[in-house]
Amino acid sequence: MSKIRITRRAILGAAAAGSAVSLFAGPWKHNRVWAQGASKPIRIGITADASGQYANSGASDKRGMMMAISEANERGGVLGRKIEFVHIDTETTAATGSRVAERMISREQCGFLVGAVHSGVANAISQVAQKYGVIYINTNSSSPTEAGQNCHRVKFVFDGNGTNFAKAAVKSAIERFGPDWMLLTNDYVWGHDTAAATKSLLKEYGGKVIEEVLIPQGTRDFTSALLKVQQRKPGVISAAIGGDDQKAMRQQVAQLGMGDKPAWINSQQDWDDVYGLPVDNLFGVFGTTWYYRLDLPGVADFVKRYQTMYPETAMRSPGNVFYNGYMSIRELLGAIERAGTTNNIAVIKALEGHKMPARDRMQHFDATIDAETHQVQQTIYLATANRAAKEKDDLFEILSHAKPDDVRDTDSAKLCKLEPYDKTPSFDA
Repeated sequence: MSKIRITRRAILGAAAAGSAVSLFAGPWKHNRVWAQGASKPIRIGITADASGQYANSGASDKRGMMMAISEANERGGVLGRKIEFVHIDTETTAATGSRVAERMISREQCGFLVGAVHSGVANAISQVAQKYGVIYINTNSSSPTEAGQNCHRVKFVFDGNGTNFAKAAVKSAIERFGPDWMLLTNDYVWGHDTAAATKSLLKEYGGKVIEEVLIPQGTRDFTSALLKVQQRKPGVISAAIGGDDQKAMRQQVAQLGMGDKPAWINSQQDWDDVYGLPVDNLFGVFGTTWYYRLDLPGVADFVKRYQTMYPETAMRSPGNVFYNGYMSIRELLGAIERAGTTNNIAVIKALEGHKMPARDRMQHFDATIDAETHQVQQTIYLATANRAAKEKDDLFEILSHAKPDDVRDTDSAKLCKLEPYDKTPSFDA
């Protein structure tokens, strides 16, 4: 296993150098001949954020991938080859994500790219990956567009998306709290697309949006937005606010005593965003794909392995972001083994339509990688604050678990147009 630290300045310089090399080298598919022998490692580029709005989640994402890589190497690697990784900070910005992807493919000779939390960054990485035919696993960004209009043949999406979570929550919330909803929406692609999914379901089930407030990324003062909430008096607030922005929002809502009324629905609650917050900050109902205290086979052992590998990590229990990072690498390496080769097209076909037993994924229902959109169709959980915690980290009370087909994002499937195999560059990684 290797770990390489690369600065932003180095990336910028290398990107320019990489452009010159690509002009000289000619078409990628005719010149890429990295893996000629079994002794050559399989090289994975980890594109996790280490700074910016999703730095905390990016760190968990990376830890999950590293544990999966470490376990694979302990078993002797894949196809007799060790697994190496390179990590470069994508800074939670799309432009950097694009440069990082170019660098990892053109200079660092990564045959696979894995990692994302910010949907704009994930989209930028996937465009570069498709150009070269490099398989890219979007681990944790959850805009519906990732498996919709921004889908690609090389991209696979492992997280639930805004539509999945909205389908799990909206209908029952209308029935319980009324039709008048107000939306607080992070002003970028994930926020917009998640809000759009909520609006569509409100229309379908008889609800309405009385006002939507756009929240710029990096917001730390939610005073004006919360004043509007007090003035409009909605029955429900649907918040699509992520990362450190959400943490700030939760703290201010709790300080104002607004957590219990109106009702709050948060599309998805990443573990990293709320870890360590007081229980009164965890108001409302929110979605997740996994929880470390699910009473399912394998969960306790998984948590123990995490704590053994990361004894110094402040976050003592793994969350959904770590889980998605781990599962993405495990399934990628499993697909390489099933394919018996690192040829990208063969590995893509091994991933498409792959069924994953619930027991293996430590969820309630079997999951499938949708062959038409490349999104993992999986169990979606709704949770709220746990006010009867059995231990310090036991923050969530799981309220329900929905079957994958009940929360399937059918709209994305209509918009996704995967590139044909013969239009995707082919190579052996």
